Amino acid sequence: MAEEQESSPSHSPSPPRQNSPPPEQPYVEVNCRSSGKIRRFAVGTDAGFAVALINRKLKGAVAVASHIEAVKDGEEPIAFGPTSLLSNFGAGWNLQTVTLTDLLSSEEVRNGRVQQMAMQAPGLVSGVPGPTRRVSKPVSFVYIVKIVFAFILIFVLGAIFTLFLDNLPAFILFVKSII
Repeated sequence: MAEEQESSPSHSPSPPRQNSPPPEQPYVEVNCRSSGKIRRFAVGTDAGFAVALINRKLKGAVAVASHIEAVKDGEEPIAFGPTSLLSNFGAGWNLQTVTLTDLLSSEEVRNGRVQQMAMQAPGLVSGVPGPTRRVSKPVSFVYIVKIVFAFILIFVLGAIFTLFLDNLPAFILFVKSII
């Protein structure tokens, strides 16, 4: 009987459950410091696209965002470039926009230790149209007259050179006969 108990499947206690991390959200939240609103983007969105979209939704005379960075108290901020993919760095890390006024007010800029970087134009980010373009002035009468005058001038100069080249052999014979 003792052998039967050993050969039968034993009812061992199940391994203790480990605390699994909560499922990762399919989006990241970016705090817009200009407007104070929180914008949500899918994980893996280009940071340049997010900045362009945030700037497009800003209204009024608020400072536009230059880039996005992840911040945590006591840690060095992590800046996202225009082609970086937005991601969540875990507990305590928050994504926020950085405005040009934030950059200009920082102590590093005041001390001259930071070089200015070119900001990506919103129209260059695929999928986000830039600001509406101004309609150019219609073609004026003066513009058309200038174009016609330029064509006439080109034809007159061409005719002068053609006449000169046609009469060049006779001119050379005349000069030789004098000498």
